[in-house]
Amino acid sequence: MKHLNKLFAIVCLFIVLGIQAQDANRPWAISFGASAVDTKVSSATNMNDQFSEYFNAKSHWNTLPSVSYLKVSKYVGDNFTFGVTGSISTIKRFVNTKDASGKYPVTNPGDLAYYGADVNINYSFAQLLGLKKLDPNAIIGGGYTFMGTASAGTINGGLGLTYWVGEQVGFTYQTVYKYSFDETRNPNVDVASHSQHFIGLVFKFGGVDTDGDGIFDREDACPEVAGLKQFNGCPDTDADGIIDSADACPDVFGLATLNGCPDTDGDGITDKEDACPEAAGSKALRGCPDADADGIADKDDKCPKVKGPKENAGCPWPDTDGDGVFDKDDKCPEVKGTVGNNGCPEVADDAVKQLGEYAKTILFNTGKSSFKKQTMPILKSITAILKEYPTAKFSIEGHTDSTGTEGLNNNLSVERANAVKNFLVENGIAADRLTATGFGKAKPIDSNDTEAGRSNNRRVEVKLQK
Repeated sequence: MKHLNKLFAIVCLFIVLGIQAQDANRPWAISFGASAVDTKVSSATNMNDQFSEYFNAKSHWNTLPSVSYLKVSKYVGDNFTFGVTGSISTIKRFVNTKDASGKYPVTNPGDLAYYGADVNINYSFAQLLGLKKLDPNAIIGGGYTFMGTASAGTINGGLGLTYWVGEQVGFTYQTVYKYSFDETRNPNVDVASHSQHFIGLVFKFGGVDTDGDGIFDREDACPEVAGLKQFNGCPDTDADGIIDSADACPDVFGLATLNGCPDTDGDGITDKEDACPEAAGSKALRGCPDADADGIADKDDKCPKVKGPKENAGCPWPDTDGDGVFDKDDKCPEVKGTVGNNGCPEVADDAVKQLGEYAKTILFNTGKSSFKKQTMPILKSITAILKEYPTAKFSIEGHTDSTGTEGLNNNLSVERANAVKNFLVENGIAADRLTATGFGKAKPIDSNDTEAGRSNNRRVEVKLQK
């Protein structure tokens, strides 16, 4: 018996170390412990006597001081379990039929060896009753029993109760009545009907957990990848509370509102889509800030604190002369002008009048287009006025009196107009701003009959072109 006890201890240790704590997916169970054989039930002639001393272990039960039964079972579905049980004992207390005094004498039939081999089907009521730790069950089955030199088949039925102290370990108790087909109550000749009690430990095992995450494959939504119980066995690699399959950024801790992706700067744009992940910005600029609100991201804005157009890299256009017309549009960027005149100054009426006065005093040598010496300051004054209006255009008109032929006068008037133009060009006035025309004697402003009149008609006029 000592060796048998050691064998059971080794089996127990192997099971405890070899299985993992699981739940209903453990289809296999092994139970072992002590058993007791009682022949009182079959000796009584009425129901009251059969159960009157049902648990009288001291007087009726036959036990061994060792592990005396082993049961292996497998869950087959719908609360049914199929099992095979082997048990041993020694019959030292055999209950005889009632004697004349109304008692059931107990005798020793000769320390008969007892062996039982049974198959049974158990039905568990735990799920039906909504129980978790307590597991009441009913047993039905059959077997073959050896009692001394006698042996016989039996039909079995009984009840049991298991208390689960953990997810896989429990204490079990069962009572089974074995009805013998060879009932003459003659020890060593036949096998009397009897009851057998079992008390011991039960271990559940056998579930498949491919990924080793503590969740059986049949309940594991991701059976080949270790995961978490709250996600039915599927992983959450970044531990952000979002299952990898629904996580747009499964390797980086993120926010549920952004499908598991991080948003370092808190601007509502995921880091992987944010061109500026560490500075809060707008969706329009792919998550980048725009301090001056000019529609250009600060990282691309050469003047991030001053509003400016995109065409100038976010900087405002310069206005050198401060006339309200940007240099890029200002035809006179260094001279203050008006918006209506593209940034250039409007030619004042006083300036036009002054040009007219100066032009009247331009003097030429007689019959020539060369200037008299005293005319040079006048020409310089005209030049100064034209430079004040760098975009204004002027016409220079030459006129003569009626003296001389028409052809001579026409040529002289053209030459004198060109002489003035050439002087102005040579002194910094753009040639495309000036036109020179000669009218000869065609446009007199006074009478050619007097010397004073003819002097007035010999003239050069500088006029603003509009």
